[in-house]
Amino acid sequence: MPSQLPAVQRLDRTADLLAVAVLLVAAVVAAATFRDYGLGWDDFTHSEYGDLLYDLYASGFTDRRALHFVNLYAYGGGFDLLAAVAAKLLPFTLFETRRLVGAAVGLLGLFVTWRLGRRLGGPVSGAIAIVLLATCPFFYGHMFMNAKDVPFAVAMAILLAGMTRLFEKYPSPSTGGSALFAAGIGLAIGTRILGIFGIIYATAAFAFVVATEWRLLGLDEALRRAGRFVLRLLPWLVPAYALMALVWPWSVVDPLNPFNALLYFSHFFEKPWRELFDGAFILVPDMPRRYLPQLLALKLPVILLVLGTAGAAGATAAIIAGRLTLQRRAALMMVVLAALFPIVLTVAMGPAMYNGIRHFLFIVPPIAVLAGLAGSRLIARLSAWKPAAAAAAAAVMALACVPPVAAMVRLHPYEYVHFNLIAGGTRAARDHYMLDYWGLSFKQATDALRDKLAGMPAPSGRRWHVATCGPHPPAKVGLPGLQVDWTPQGADFALMLGEYYCRKLDAPVLVDIVRDGISFARVYDIRGRDIDNLLFVPVPDPK
Repeated sequence: MPSQLPAVQRLDRTADLLAVAVLLVAAVVAAATFRDYGLGWDDFTHSEYGDLLYDLYASGFTDRRALHFVNLYAYGGGFDLLAAVAAKLLPFTLFETRRLVGAAVGLLGLFVTWRLGRRLGGPVSGAIAIVLLATCPFFYGHMFMNAKDVPFAVAMAILLAGMTRLFEKYPSPSTGGSALFAAGIGLAIGTRILGIFGIIYATAAFAFVVATEWRLLGLDEALRRAGRFVLRLLPWLVPAYALMALVWPWSVVDPLNPFNALLYFSHFFEKPWRELFDGAFILVPDMPRRYLPQLLALKLPVILLVLGTAGAAGATAAIIAGRLTLQRRAALMMVVLAALFPIVLTVAMGPAMYNGIRHFLFIVPPIAVLAGLAGSRLIARLSAWKPAAAAAAAAVMALACVPPVAAMVRLHPYEYVHFNLIAGGTRAARDHYMLDYWGLSFKQATDALRDKLAGMPAPSGRRWHVATCGPHPPAKVGLPGLQVDWTPQGADFALMLGEYYCRKLDAPVLVDIVRDGISFARVYDIRGRDIDNLLFVPVPDPK
């Protein structure tokens, strides 16, 4: 054993160095590229919400416009508020700042996932978890431009880390674990009402612990220990509530507002539209129940899917077998629930589904943690048998990260549209699924159009007229001084998103934004052409 100890220590040290290196590389790449990411459909609304939240606090709560702003009052605005403050301090434009703040929040998510994986499975587990999350195009691409789902995913990861620390010291949780739990629950519910999922996970683990101790220690002792645990936690609900109020002020205007938000989001609240799924144009309230599991299988990197599935199965088996401590089994239960419960609930309830699976980004960090547990367990077993086999397994895992990383390079800055090798890659998925549903490619298209127009004589007595099919506000930001609207009649150019709902025009292509053989956006020269509509109306799914 003494001769083996230095080797184990070296492996752990190497794993920690790898995790730190991944975090640093991700930070450097993000700092170098955050300006590349365009604006989407929701950017203007979210930036305005952030300004209104800032005005709410700056006015001493007399400017209350944020409390009834469109429907965003029903969401927490912590990210938007942070971005609004940062925009007043940093030397970047408003939307550059939002991209940078998004990257910082995503990097925090990487860090928390690493530390959670390390705490549950050791340094190797933590290193595998952060590598798999950092090389997941779905998560990485959303970091920069998703003001709702990435902040919520990071808040849920913080909450999960706090909950696992709570149960480590059951029935006397540590001060650090309690504080992390309070921060997590305040941020999670304050970001999106679905943060109550964390309460469900913790309640299930608590019930499991109490039931097990009832069998082992008797009812009186089990209830005494449960009471001590609850009493230690109760004071921490005060800072949790205060943090929720800070990032979601509407939630405390009326104590029932969180419940009202839950009711509001429990049904589809917009006019239905069709989206492309599995080659069919389907109304979003009518999406099949396989929507979420199918897209998870096609969008997450294969290595993350394989190890995540193995980790969920292994953790479940360990919980049932009972060979681990009760506290550790409770922690594993919460991670498994965090990864799988939203999937099971969604399949069972069949809600409206749209925009791919961005609303479920919050399950990706716990999947990465489970993958880290499975990967580290495999390496440990192989190392005990034959060190060379363990090294080979680590090499295979590293090689399995190459395809998603290569795809990220090819697709940049549209990493979020990635489809994995099971789907045949992103190009093969083009005709079957939505890709750039947020219209990020308008940034590159408008940049290229401005360059083209710089060498062309302007029309006499008027501005260039650009008609758009896609997110209108980003087009106006990218084309200052031009007439930008939805109307193709009399327009000089048509700026078209590459999604199905924009027509392919019979006109010269002035700009074509291509990644990985896919046309994400085009600018057509429609001068002198009679074009009455830029939209394509899909034929409903015959089924």
